Amino acid sequence: MRLDKFLKLSRLVKRRTVAQEMAEIGAVRINGRVCKPSAEVKECDTLDIAYPRRILTVRVLTVDEAALKRNTEAYELVNEEKADSESRPW
Repeated sequence: MRLDKFLKLSRLVKRRTVAQEMAEIGAVRINGRVCKPSAEVKECDTLDIAYPRRILTVRVLTVDEAALKRNTEAYELVNEEKADSESRPW
């Protein structure tokens, strides 16, 4: 599944266009690598997502679109850090 679509369906980001913008500026990484919005997300991948005030690290549990639309748990929270407002995490 595409990264931007996964972020939207898993409710980590509200809109797919926002997920695309985040990936384009480098605020989302798959297994530590900067990636494009079209990058493929697989089960057991680790995503690092930099929001303005926090950084989330999650492990992907499922990429099945039907399951995600039924509110199945899509990810497991691995780590959550508070981001410094003056510094850019990426």
